Amino acid sequence: MKFASFAINDTPSWGLVEGTEIADLGAILRDRFPDLKSAIAADALKEAAAAAAGAKRHPLSAITFLPVIPNPDKILCIGLNYETHRKETGRSEVENPTVFGRFANSQTGHLTNIIRPRVSTDLDFEGELAIVIGKPGRYIPRSDAWQHIAGYACYNEGSVRDFQRHTHQFTPGKNFPATGAFGPWLVTPDEIDDLGSLRLQTRLNGEVVQDATINQMIFDIPRQIEYCSSFTRLEPGDVIATGTPGGVGSRRTPPLWMKAGDVVEVEIDRIGLLRNGIADEAV
Repeated sequence: MKFASFAINDTPSWGLVEGTEIADLGAILRDRFPDLKSAIAADALKEAAAAAAGAKRHPLSAITFLPVIPNPDKILCIGLNYETHRKETGRSEVENPTVFGRFANSQTGHLTNIIRPRVSTDLDFEGELAIVIGKPGRYIPRSDAWQHIAGYACYNEGSVRDFQRHTHQFTPGKNFPATGAFGPWLVTPDEIDDLGSLRLQTRLNGEVVQDATINQMIFDIPRQIEYCSSFTRLEPGDVIATGTPGGVGSRRTPPLWMKAGDVVEVEIDRIGLLRNGIADEAV
């Protein structure tokens, strides 16, 4: 199953993606499940999908995609989680995942613009697999981690590198509004039989700039869930952006920054293709 958050005529909603249409579940289930996060929290995605037969359908071309989860309690990002990226940054090997946070308003949806802030030109791409938490938990053991996942999506963890380099922490460079693209939809785990073999590619203006498979992660998904749940309680709708492979623009010679007019795509086999234009922040 594929679920997306969207707006139609400026009204936020969510629904089940079926081919080139979306069944508007928000319109018929709003009293019980006003958004996708609430349906995930109630473990009601199968129930919601069964209700799709009675829902109005919209062409995907008629909607505005929102971030898959527009209102997560938290977004946890795993840094330096592919060996190719660790090596290109010159960072040392570590025993535990590098984790930092994003704010919900730093996100944008599929087919919307990533915004290059007017205070910087150093806007970089980071194609990633995102996981959405479905079942809450604290101190989750690796053996139980898969049971806590509601689904998967693509993420472009856009980074404003000069602000990221101001100090040793990442927060400012990772939280400019509308720099983290999340979409196009949530794919439930039953659709994916071998997650590790899936190929992740990032393309800038049609050129492949990142290319890896999910099993090349340093810290796998069960380890990420185990570690993150050790310091915070994971809640339904929480997002973990699981890390980016090598090839980022900041480590190229010369650096390759995203600029207004560019088109960036993150594609993961069997999950989807996330496409965004780049626009400059309005003055």
